[in-house]
Amino acid sequence: MPELPEVEIVRRGLAPAMEGTSFASVKLNRADLRFPFEPGFARKLKGQRVRRLTRRAKYIVVETESGLGLAMHLGMTGRFTVLHGGAGGGETPGAFYYNGDADPRHDHVIFATSSGAVIRYNDVRRFGYMTLFDLAAMDAHPHFRNLGAEPLDGELTAGYLAQRAQGKAQPLKVFLLDQRIVAGLGNIYVCEALFRAKLPPQAQAGELAHGKRGAAAAKRLAASIKAVLGDALLAGGSSIRDYRDASGARGGFQEKFDVYGRTGEPCHECGSAVGRIVQQGRSTFFCPRCQSSI
Repeated sequence: MPELPEVEIVRRGLAPAMEGTSFASVKLNRADLRFPFEPGFARKLKGQRVRRLTRRAKYIVVETESGLGLAMHLGMTGRFTVLHGGAGGGETPGAFYYNGDADPRHDHVIFATSSGAVIRYNDVRRFGYMTLFDLAAMDAHPHFRNLGAEPLDGELTAGYLAQRAQGKAQPLKVFLLDQRIVAGLGNIYVCEALFRAKLPPQAQAGELAHGKRGAAAAKRLAASIKAVLGDALLAGGSSIRDYRDASGARGGFQEKFDVYGRTGEPCHECGSAVGRIVQQGRSTFFCPRCQSSI
C-alpha cells in the first residue's frame, strides 16, 4: 500500500491538472469502490471549482471553493492517469499496480475538468475509495478525527512521541504504525526510520518516556522519521509493485533501503546480517547489532 511519500507524490502530480479548474463532468463506471459512492456523488461535484489539493495522512484531499471536500484513498492498486485535452497517452502521477499498463476496464472514476484535462482513476482490486465531506467539519469526520501528528510538520517532536508512548507496552514498531499516533507512516518507512534511530522494533514503546535515555531515543526517532520521509520524497518514492512518479520514472528510494527487504544481507553500517521478524502479520526488518537497545 502506498505510504506518505508516494501519496504526496501523487498529490503533487495531480495538482497542476486540478487546481484552479472546475469539474465539467464526473463519470462513475460502477456504484462502488471499497465502499459505495454516496448518493449524488457525481452531481455534487459537477461544477465545483478546485481551490487546492492537500494531503492528510494517506488521503489526497480536494478542496473546492464552495467548502466541499473530496477525500481520495488509493488503497493498494489505485492510480490516476491525467490526459491533457482528452488526448491519448497521458501522465501517471504515482501508481502502485500489478501488471504494467492499467487495463481501461478498471477505470472506475473519470473526472473531466474545465481546462480540458481528463483524470482517470483506475483500481484493479478496488481497495481505494472516495468520499465527499464538509471541509469546515473535517477534523470531526470519521476518516480524519482520530489521525495522529503529520510527520513532516512541527507536530511530530520528541516530546510528542514520548507523551503518546507513556505507559504503552506495545512494541515500538507497532506503536509507530498506529495512524492515531503518526499519520501516514507504513511498514517500509517505519523499518527504515527505526534503523536510522538505532532503536529495536520489538522494544516497548513506553521506554521512550523513561529518563534521559528515553528522551534521547525519542529525539533520534522524531528526526529519523522526518529524514527518511524527506529522502524518499527526493528520490521519488519507492518502487514496490512498479510504482511510477508523475513523469513515468520509477521511484528510486528502494535502492537506498538500509534494512527493508534485505534479510540476510550485510548491514550497511556494521556488516551484520539484516534480520527479519513478524509483528502483527507484517515483516519487520532490522539490524540485530545496530538496533540492540534503546
